[in-house]
Amino acid sequence: MTSPEDQSPEPRPSGPSEPPGSGIRDRVYRSSAGIAGGVLLLALVGWLGIDAIVAGEGRTPWLALATMILLVPLIVALTLRPAVYAGQDRMRVRNPFRVIVLPWGQIATLRSGYSNEVLTLAGTKFQLWSIPVSLRARKRANRRESRAAAGQDGRGGRTAGRGAFGGGRGGAAAADGSARAGADRAMDDLRELWEAREKEESAQGEVSVRWAWEILGPAAAGAVVLAILLAVG
Repeated sequence: MTSPEDQSPEPRPSGPSEPPGSGIRDRVYRSSAGIAGGVLLLALVGWLGIDAIVAGEGRTPWLALATMILLVPLIVALTLRPAVYAGQDRMRVRNPFRVIVLPWGQIATLRSGYSNEVLTLAGTKFQLWSIPVSLRARKRANRRESRAAAGQDGRGGRTAGRGAFGGGRGGAAAADGSARAGADRAMDDLRELWEAREKEESAQGEVSVRWAWEILGPAAAGAVVLAILLAVG
């Protein structure tokens, strides 16, 4: 499994970098560590499950099949599925068991604490699963920013001179915000886009929430079959 430090999402723009509101396609934010962990878990479940189905005796193959039907959708939902799509007029949040579409005009704030969340004007709160917070990465980023700021204050022109020739990495990081944790940079991007688009007429509308029955249905079916097999004995 991955460490909490590696849980920072990588923003993956599907188009060129352009100013907010210029007609760009959706920016996609996903957790690379979550995807990697999900692939490894699916491989492990598939290996053990298929082995039990092929080599098992009696009820073992059926128990293995029911367990796989239960676990595979849950693993996909919790690791591979989460994503945030930030478009010109709205943000679409794909969480493990729901899909939330939020026009920019309906968002009250985007806030970061122990988790990253979006709060609507109606007071409803939704967590951004694909942008997990790593407190360890945030502390490390804060230390880097502090060292960069101290270096600029303490060395003055010497630091600035190295930065002008590409050698002052700390000062440049402090200036462009690259020293911040990955999740915080992703939230900064979302806030920038929200602030630029929230007043636009095309960014108004209603918040919609849809349950992910394509995940819940198979998982429920696997749970029912597994419960019946265990009850029958």
